[in-house]
Amino acid sequence: MYGSRSFVTRRQMLKQTSTGFGMLALTGMISHQAKGVGISFDNHRRFEPKAKHVIFCYMSGGVSHVDSFDPKPKLKKLHGQPMPVAVERTQFNQNGQIMASPFEFKNYGESGIPVSSMFPMIGTVADELAVVRSMTSAVNEHAQGNYAMHTGFPFMGHPSAGAWMTYGLGTENENLPGFVVLQSGGAVPPHGGVGLFSAGFLPAQHQGSIIQADKRPAVRNIVPGMRDRDQLKHLELINQLDRSFALEIHDESINAAIKNYETAYLMQSAVPEICDISNETEETQRMYGLDAKEPTLAAYARQCLLARRLVEKGVRFVELSCITKGIGAGGAPNPWDQHGALKKGHTAMAHQVDQPIAALIKDLKRRGLLDETIIIWAGEFGRTPFSQGSDGRDHNPFGFSIWLVGGGIQGGTIYGATDELGYYAIENQCTVYDLWATVLYQLGIDHKQLTYRYAGRDVRLTDVHGNVLHHIIA
Repeated sequence: MYGSRSFVTRRQMLKQTSTGFGMLALTGMISHQAKGVGISFDNHRRFEPKAKHVIFCYMSGGVSHVDSFDPKPKLKKLHGQPMPVAVERTQFNQNGQIMASPFEFKNYGESGIPVSSMFPMIGTVADELAVVRSMTSAVNEHAQGNYAMHTGFPFMGHPSAGAWMTYGLGTENENLPGFVVLQSGGAVPPHGGVGLFSAGFLPAQHQGSIIQADKRPAVRNIVPGMRDRDQLKHLELINQLDRSFALEIHDESINAAIKNYETAYLMQSAVPEICDISNETEETQRMYGLDAKEPTLAAYARQCLLARRLVEKGVRFVELSCITKGIGAGGAPNPWDQHGALKKGHTAMAHQVDQPIAALIKDLKRRGLLDETIIIWAGEFGRTPFSQGSDGRDHNPFGFSIWLVGGGIQGGTIYGATDELGYYAIENQCTVYDLWATVLYQLGIDHKQLTYRYAGRDVRLTDVHGNVLHHIIA
């Protein structure tokens, strides 16, 4: 010290500047790689990605597979009779007799995939679907199931799949977050809360950004409170202070905060532009269902249309949120959760999502975007083949259905099977680790190589599990 001025030693200067130059070089390398090119290895071989984007249509609450994409004629034959096999513990242990599906099934397309009468519009794109009928979960409760499906672990603190994918690949649009969660119509996060969209221990800029598709502003605090020139001066000062602090303590979270500030500034103009659908044709808006009299359908339609607009702009991962407000389905965080009145609740929820999701698939295809975009349709578990009460179903993690579309996925495919009652997966049993391993593979990433050093180990989305489902890849 000399007076009130402080001097940096040569050793300190070299330490700080070398770190800074290293960070600049690393940033350049990551920026170059994180554009969807094939940068990972599969059996020590480079491979190119078949997809660039993911849209996750999450059906929170647990859709009944035996009422949607896995028909079981045996249930009708044995309706009202006791289960012929041992019954595992359920969430409420109020188990009744075998319950036939209240819905009819029809074979669609050249592939002849059977689809429930709940989903007549999705049935029209059956030849695009790869239906996995043998998905399983290790947990039987909503919050744990939601975390397991999103992060691979049944508890909070781990990065969401969207965070992993932006960490591995970055975004193609620096003006928007790489991971976006869309909400509308009063939708709330599934049980587990916003931690489902967390970056966990990854750098914070990879966490999901929630956009309220039908609100203005669509993102809280997105409207600047000062003139652009003044705001830039404030941001420049904050960045200078943050960067100096980051060099001093070498904490990656500071760099993540700087990145978040920069993205937030750019979002001020990018988000309103994305959410303004006035330039979409009337035909497109009608196709999605934005003109629907049912508010929840129109609200979900807006999410699907914005999902297409976001992937057009290069956003890596988009998650859509189901809506329960005013339709008498399950609770707000888990609207597909029908422990009673299954026919009424499932009918209402299916009506909400059927037309918009089918339109999303068709719209992406006609714009040449389906080949590079994977759509995932899934919930946290399925439902029991026996009733709860007189007309509901309890949770069933032992075998349920999901489906994928686009991004190099083989359409018109059925993979795996449950038993004749739809209770257990008995053929090609799958886990969430297999799902994300497959999605990462299509994005050009070996799931075993996408790791982050945390708590003394190299952690990954697929933990120590996961097999690519090559049978559903084109």
